[in-house]
Amino acid sequence: MKISWVTIDRFCQEEAQVNEDIRRMLKRNGRPLRSSATALTDDELLAKLGSFGLDAGRDGVEKLCEGALSAEEATHPILDRLELGDDIAADWIWICLLALWQRWWPDRVCLELLDDKIQAGYAEDAEKDTHQSAATWLDAWSDVLRLCDAASIGSIRDFDDHFPMTQSLFNWSQDLEIALHNAGLDNREMLLALIDFCEESLRRFPREGQLMTENRRRALAGAYFDAGMTERAEGLFRSWLDADPDWGWGWIGWADCYLPWGDKPNDFGRAEELLRRGYSIPGVRDRVYIAERLQRVCEDTGRPGEAREFGEQARRLRRPARSPGGPALAPGGPARAAKVGRNAPCPCGSRKKFKKCCGSPPPPPDRMAAQRGGYA
Repeated sequence: MKISWVTIDRFCQEEAQVNEDIRRMLKRNGRPLRSSATALTDDELLAKLGSFGLDAGRDGVEKLCEGALSAEEATHPILDRLELGDDIAADWIWICLLALWQRWWPDRVCLELLDDKIQAGYAEDAEKDTHQSAATWLDAWSDVLRLCDAASIGSIRDFDDHFPMTQSLFNWSQDLEIALHNAGLDNREMLLALIDFCEESLRRFPREGQLMTENRRRALAGAYFDAGMTERAEGLFRSWLDADPDWGWGWIGWADCYLPWGDKPNDFGRAEELLRRGYSIPGVRDRVYIAERLQRVCEDTGRPGEAREFGEQARRLRRPARSPGGPALAPGGPARAAKVGRNAPCPCGSRKKFKKCCGSPPPPPDRMAAQRGGYA
């Protein structure tokens, strides 16, 4: 797996902050990090480049970076031309070019600066600054689109292969979707930004995996509904489910528009109608989750007997079937038993990565009790 220089530098910087042995080793070896350039003036950075035989002027640096989409990309041909065998010299050339790029052309698309924005958004998200995190990531998303245009990229896999970041586009794009949804709960502008993001993502990357595409469609139609564009949301769900009526989480997503999330008005009748339509389809995928939704709808509308019935049906669906003399199979046959990658979207439809959802260790009892309330 290819790892970009900015990711290596970021890991080294983080380790150096908490590990005295790493700090000593870097100091002993004279190994620079990006932070080594922070206190240097433009002239000092140019002088450092000049010490390696490079044209140490602004025009010269601009020529070195011309056409490149990252400072790393600009550095490789320099190293080939100068035949430098010194890793420290290579590090300094990259660090100087990146520092000057960041100071002189901050609006020019650059992989390392994109990576910085994404990591800044994660830091803001960790501080519960939901709206600022979403705003930072929207700026980063515009850089992703510019890189896609510049490199003629048409899939998330191609982007991750071409532009390895500290956080892959596959993972981060899901986190961006969730951040925009959370910020959009009380900010219509962010809700509209979520619509734009989902539509652009589906248009740009039309051949992504089924789970990724389905989850993004649910987010798109749900955002239209939350923004008050009910007919548009209904039309999207209808068209997708006409084409693929077996899409269980499509029926759930459609019904969820009418269930009580936060202060949103509800229509239990419409939600139940949609869930029952999906549940009645013989080959519907993820039938167990539709049964669980129906169980909760019946509980919330005062029908404990029907709720128990749907709960029992859900338990039966969860019970693995056994083929004669063979191993247990997941409901739906062998295809359902396929192993899910840790970074793939969780098959439960939560829109989280598998490792952060069903593939994570069980939460402590207090969190499990909290999760039993509501529809999440």
